[in-house]
Amino acid sequence: MTVTLSDVAARARVSPATVSRVLNGNYPVAAATRERVLRAVDELDYVLNGPASSLAAATSDLVGILVNDIADPFFGIMAGAAQTEISGQEGTGRAGGEKLAVVCNTGGSPERELTYLTLLQRQRAAAVVLTGGALEDPEHIAAMDTKLAKLADAGTRVVLCGRPPLPGSDAIVASLAFDNRGGGRRLTEHLLALGHRRIGYVAGPAERTTTRHRLEGHRAALAAAGVTPRGTGRKQGDDQDSLTVHGPYTRRSGYEATLELLRRAPDLTAVVAANDTVALGACAAIRDQGLRIPQDISVAGFDDLPFSVDAVPALTTVRLPLYEAGARAGRLAMGTETPPPGGIATIAAELMARASTAPPRTDRSPRTD
Repeated sequence: MTVTLSDVAARARVSPATVSRVLNGNYPVAAATRERVLRAVDELDYVLNGPASSLAAATSDLVGILVNDIADPFFGIMAGAAQTEISGQEGTGRAGGEKLAVVCNTGGSPERELTYLTLLQRQRAAAVVLTGGALEDPEHIAAMDTKLAKLADAGTRVVLCGRPPLPGSDAIVASLAFDNRGGGRRLTEHLLALGHRRIGYVAGPAERTTTRHRLEGHRAALAAAGVTPRGTGRKQGDDQDSLTVHGPYTRRSGYEATLELLRRAPDLTAVVAANDTVALGACAAIRDQGLRIPQDISVAGFDDLPFSVDAVPALTTVRLPLYEAGARAGRLAMGTETPPPGGIATIAAELMARASTAPPRTDRSPRTD
């Protein structure tokens, strides 16, 4: 049922004129009253500028691309590729077919993610592309499902890029999910094949799907090889086993987590990082301890970001086709590519074995020179 201005006024216990003043910002309103009106707007999910039902085919030329951090190449590459496809279309829009692609930086905040989706709904966005892993929180998942359903009902095309589909959601045109489990498993299998058995893991935030899937792949490879992390009273599979440290997807996190791993296990021979940026921090920590890469400790990352091949030594990693995935998401958002069967596509991850990994040394000792 369409929510009206009068519904908002009734919920906020003010007149419709007061609601209009608050939303238009053209007349002074007491702060407490304004807050009450805005809270009612959020609670009722009121769409500004008229009933959504009468505008089902009148979506705007706006397309929203949601990212966790535009400064992170992982998101920047996908967003840039999607924007190129979205803004480059011809022949369907009011200004020659072009769409205005707006990148919304959430900072990893679930509240901000929902806020941006609400703002895009109010602007009657033609499409929304959500990039990167999802937050594994039941309340947030339910809120996202509701919000995306309302966007879809209003004619907005919703595409996920680099994140798994929402369970039971019918609002999504397509979900392009990376094979993070498979990539994580192949990376650890590579280290095991080289002879490593003492492998530390610098994981991302525990509540993110990307973190869980990559860590599950890592642990599956260890289990298949009969390798169990040396415990500290915890069994394998716990998120806090002695050779796993969680943290943000940042260089600093990689540095600090690697120092902690070396403190816990001085005989460590390899470190797997949650992504390439984290791996750079791991490399710096290892060097600061007087150890060499890969002679003393091997290091591996994930994503194959542009700088990984230029690192010294070049970083062993897992390549995700970020540009190709972003471009495909842009085409799906514009309706110029047919969605995959069932609306879900799994994008393969490729192992890139480079100079930062090598067989472990049995006589490793800290450098003194």
